Amino acid sequence: MTRFIFITGGVVSSLGKGLASAALGALLQARGFKVRLRKLDPYLNVDPGTMSPYQHGEVYVTDDGAETDLDLGHYERFTGVGAKKSDNVTTGRIYSDVIAKERRGDYLGATIQVIPHVTDAIKNFVVSDLENEDFILVEIGGTVGDIEGLPFLEAIRQLGNELGRERAMYVHLTLIPYIAAAGELKTKPTQHSVKELLSLGIQPDMLLCRSEHPLPDGDRRKIALFCNVREEAVIPALDAKSIYEVPIRYHDEGMDDVVCRHFGIKAPPPDLTVWKDIHVRKTKPEGEVSIAVVGKYTGLLDAYKSLSEALDHGGIANNVRVKLNWIDSQIFEGDTPLEYLEGTHGILVPGGFGERGAEGKILAAKFARERGIPYFGICFGMQMAVIEAARNLAGIPSASSTEFGQTAEPVVGLMTEWLKGNALEKRQTDGDLGGTMRLGAYACDLEENSRVRSIYGTKTISERHRHRYEVNTDYQKRLEAAGMIFSGMSPDGILPEIVEYPDHPWFIGVQFHPELKSKPFDAHPLFTSFIRASVNQSRLV
Repeated sequence: MTRFIFITGGVVSSLGKGLASAALGALLQARGFKVRLRKLDPYLNVDPGTMSPYQHGEVYVTDDGAETDLDLGHYERFTGVGAKKSDNVTTGRIYSDVIAKERRGDYLGATIQVIPHVTDAIKNFVVSDLENEDFILVEIGGTVGDIEGLPFLEAIRQLGNELGRERAMYVHLTLIPYIAAAGELKTKPTQHSVKELLSLGIQPDMLLCRSEHPLPDGDRRKIALFCNVREEAVIPALDAKSIYEVPIRYHDEGMDDVVCRHFGIKAPPPDLTVWKDIHVRKTKPEGEVSIAVVGKYTGLLDAYKSLSEALDHGGIANNVRVKLNWIDSQIFEGDTPLEYLEGTHGILVPGGFGERGAEGKILAAKFARERGIPYFGICFGMQMAVIEAARNLAGIPSASSTEFGQTAEPVVGLMTEWLKGNALEKRQTDGDLGGTMRLGAYACDLEENSRVRSIYGTKTISERHRHRYEVNTDYQKRLEAAGMIFSGMSPDGILPEIVEYPDHPWFIGVQFHPELKSKPFDAHPLFTSFIRASVNQSRLV
């Protein structure tokens, strides 16, 4: 029997609903249950694929090619359960589906309304594509009271009634602010948030109380009394030194015990050995390395959420602390990167779109190549490394990308067609932007005797992609003659996936996004190897 846990948030946004959902999923999984996590996003975009990273942060891509909310990255990193298209939906997608059905006549002439048609579509999404999971955790984006979220809250209210208490539970994450002038924690915002939820017909079964200070027993009893929740179901959610400490903290506060009691389940205590080991490695590292991340969205670090976590995982695997130095690539343009990169142990240039900051990324790749500093180029970072090699090693000074406009030397160009399974995907220059990139998992064959082949330990890999432009193989021979080898190619030999310098301590560029598959308990091999190379570099500095 599949049980559903609905996670809502109140008072303010950015309290960490996604992290709380992921941590609860990890705890239930550690008790032996099969879990799946889903996200309902109230915004009207069909998906976050066309949204600015400054607006929404990272776009997380699944194996099956869905562009989703970054919280799905938390879900995968904490549980290891691969997310799918059926695990994230937005208001835009719900309304698009409802309108498409209306146009086809599926509703037999009925007047289309939010209730029941939109709410039914949301409910169908929540309960579809199940695989005998014990628990489905469903996070509702935004905060209670947002006008955009009302249909989703109504849908989970209806589902709670239809499923019954033995199959549904409501968890509400709220804020307990500390008023420094009074020297007190204040519970009133939580009371008002629960009151708002009650006005929508939802009685929370558990409250997660986010606070910077310990929650006194008296305040815990007060919250339980005024919010009609059992005292043991008022769970303090204090700030932690690391997000990977959160499952341990929640278990210590009895979170997973409350869930089991709610559903009348007897289960063995969770095995948290892996999380405790991660916590020890995070808090007691044997060293430290400095990594410069040269990007263009450094003003909002959520734009690189999976990337920063994957670097952290590489540090955990090598038992070192990874200190990240976020550098806006534009500051290099017209200047030398020396003063910003001197003394760094590794340089990573991540993905991005557009010409802004591109020249700075090219300079970063040049600096790493010339100085023998470990370099990791991801997606756009690989393309800029190839352009740098073309300009400065292969004698093509005007090498560029068609993403920046017309060029006589299109070393990087727009993909117009590629194979996806047995189907041929085609794109046009003036086509729609949304959902039109090369998205999801694709295979890649690794060159024998290459560095990446030794890192992966296998001939063929599968990695997730999100890009429109590719390195032009017309330039492959000239680049390889200059010293840059193409060590990974698509199985049909058409699309370059990986480049590297054999005579460099560690210089690898990949067209895919390996950060999307890294986990704290299973660091991605490329990040593990990159941090190890950076550790070696730190001993030379």
